[in-house]
Amino acid sequence: MFRFKQFTIRQDRCPMKVGTDGVLLGAWTGVRTTDRRLLDIGTGTGVIALMLAQRAPGAQITGIDIADTSQARENADASPWGDRLTFMTCPVQQFPAREPFDLIVSNPPFFDDSLLCPDAGRTAARHTVTLPFSELCEAVVRLLAPAGRFAVVLPCSEVPRLMRAAGGRLAVVRRTEVHTTPRRAAHRTLLELMPVAAAADVVPVYDELVIGTGIPESYTAEYRALTREFYLKF
Repeated sequence: MFRFKQFTIRQDRCPMKVGTDGVLLGAWTGVRTTDRRLLDIGTGTGVIALMLAQRAPGAQITGIDIADTSQARENADASPWGDRLTFMTCPVQQFPAREPFDLIVSNPPFFDDSLLCPDAGRTAARHTVTLPFSELCEAVVRLLAPAGRFAVVLPCSEVPRLMRAAGGRLAVVRRTEVHTTPRRAAHRTLLELMPVAAAADVVPVYDELVIGTGIPESYTAEYRALTREFYLKF
């Protein structure tokens, strides 16, 4: 069990547990007051969907996953926002496009050539065997509103592969390189993308975020500010 300030995540039935990547994405993603329809691809425990529900009081959030979403449903029902959260067990490649989404988020599988884990659930969550970047981008382009945004967290080394898969249809409007400490190279990248036509009117923002000071259990002011609405320790 993982406790946040306004909700709790039970994760005993989920192969991938709550981690820094998901929390970073849920806290960092830009949420506009006009956002009404949000989609979380690969929702897992539902943690990102719940973070978005906390940050976007007027929005309806849908979480989808190829794995059983019953625990995400359980977590939502125990939160203050259960009536605004819907979960479906469905590959995003087959998810119906009834109405476009204002915001799509994903902490996607990203290992491509690495050795597969013997645990099928963790393989699906961590490797691109079930959701190649090409198919993720196809789904985002199909489901996103013309001026909508797609936010994603990836290892820095995987960003070029995602952008190749986007094939000139999505453009970066915001990018944050994440460092664990000041002396370490960035290990994760947070990206916000828009359809190219809409992105033409946006000035891209590029910056960095350092999580820790280098002293054990000591965090930077920037990281505390970003996550203080969620983490009990802040």
